[in-house]
Amino acid sequence: MHILQIEYPVRDYDAWKAAFDTDRLDRAGSGVRRHRILQPTDDPNYVVIHLEFEDAGEAEAYLAALQRVVYSSQEASPAVGGGPQTRIVEVVETREY
Repeated sequence: MHILQIEYPVRDYDAWKAAFDTDRLDRAGSGVRRHRILQPTDDPNYVVIHLEFEDAGEAEAYLAALQRVVYSSQEASPAVGGGPQTRIVEVVETREY
């Protein structure tokens, strides 16, 4: 499992979430298996997004599409307050307690 981790400040969470929910890039059709949205407990104007993929190639292709279609357009990302930090990580161990 590979995770595309994205994080950035948002000016207005509700506006950002509405844009996120439009799903411009068809997450399911692009190989996203699951997404999680996280926020620091002390900062409601910051988001961390985890998009899970089966393989790294799908994650890389999705990130490239995000950069080309979404992050390059103020209209497509209206509430983003700064440039995103992104990385693709691989799940190497999971344990439930």
